[in-house]
Amino acid sequence: MKISKLHIDQFRHLENLDFDFTYQSGERKGEILDKICFIGQSATGKTSLLDLIFDCSKQALNSQVIQDKYLMGHEILNGEIQFKINNDFYIHKQDTVTFKNKLYTIANASGSIYPIVPYEDRKATIYFKSNLISDKNIDIFTENPIDIFEKYNQLTSIKLENLLEPHEYTTLFDDNVKPEMWILLLQEILEYRKKFNQKMSELIHKGLLANPKKLSLEFENWQKDNPNKLKSFAEKFNPIIEKLNLEIDLVNTEFTIPILNKRTEETIPIQNTSTGTKGLLLSFLPLFKLHTKDSIILLDEPERSLYPDMQMDLIDNYKKLASEAQYIIATHSPFVAASFEPDERFILYFDKEGKVAVRRGSSPIGDDPNDMLYNDFGINYINKYGQQKHQEYLDLKQKIHFENDPKKKEEISEQLEKLGEEYNF
Repeated sequence: MKISKLHIDQFRHLENLDFDFTYQSGERKGEILDKICFIGQSATGKTSLLDLIFDCSKQALNSQVIQDKYLMGHEILNGEIQFKINNDFYIHKQDTVTFKNKLYTIANASGSIYPIVPYEDRKATIYFKSNLISDKNIDIFTENPIDIFEKYNQLTSIKLENLLEPHEYTTLFDDNVKPEMWILLLQEILEYRKKFNQKMSELIHKGLLANPKKLSLEFENWQKDNPNKLKSFAEKFNPIIEKLNLEIDLVNTEFTIPILNKRTEETIPIQNTSTGTKGLLLSFLPLFKLHTKDSIILLDEPERSLYPDMQMDLIDNYKKLASEAQYIIATHSPFVAASFEPDERFILYFDKEGKVAVRRGSSPIGDDPNDMLYNDFGINYINKYGQQKHQEYLDLKQKIHFENDPKKKEEISEQLEKLGEEYNF
């Protein structure tokens, strides 16, 4: 599933906007974008666009029809949105829906109910809100696995379909995710922890602490049939947090996902890591565990609390984790925006009448962040103090050109050299 087109007549403060989510040039001209980036100052509607796309995808995936004619439970869209589902287009326009060249009208009726989009063709839409990093979401990761088992003694009965509404194919990760969802994502890790503790207790009761060699041999044989479920996630997550000198601790069993400080060799509880590290864990774990093939993944400000060097590779890391999904991102970061082709960037701005307008990006992928700020963000990246110094530099250059006194000329030259070195003019 991918979004291919959006026209907004009216949604919140957004009016008369057109988005063509296809490549405009090159070998892939006309193909649907693999990833989409919304840029714009606050209040231009980036989050509103993510909300709209999420809600419309939810409606599309849960559309039902009565007697092959009437839609049930559909809200009227003031505009038009198109999703490509497998090789067919799902088009919601005002109070009608077209799918597989068949037109459906929104109305009330009675009779047998059928889904418009077959269940086997439905793919997930996953939305990570900007408020994802919360104490409530982190709490489950701070508990000891044994305590979690006692608290959620029906662990093995937790299934994804039990956490969603009937036939729901959209998942929202905000500041208040159900604890059961995190338990589901951690289930294999927790089950391994339980088996591990049981095995170690068994070996200790057999008196093998006095025979380390035999203890190690028996444990190695057991682990061949019971591999550490945290290891596969660590292989994906460690390269991302490597720049922070962190890695997942595969030995510690006190926490579900313990983090090791590689400098000090100390295990860090997740609640004691940086806000940025928490955000990475809370978004990467779901993408690692959930089915993301042909999904839409929405991310609102994924760069929050991350240093620029982490932001530069952020989108590449997401794509590695869920390579067959379509990413739709809202960002304030030129480092994140630089990971997108110009065709993939949509810049929201206020026109002369104060209304939100949209244009395509212009800076090439991988462009210098300063050029990105100037070209696509529309920002003069030199602040007023730097501008004052630059004007001073230009004035001195003009002054030295007309100065005839050798001594004064030398003084001006020294001033120019000092300013040039300080500000790289």
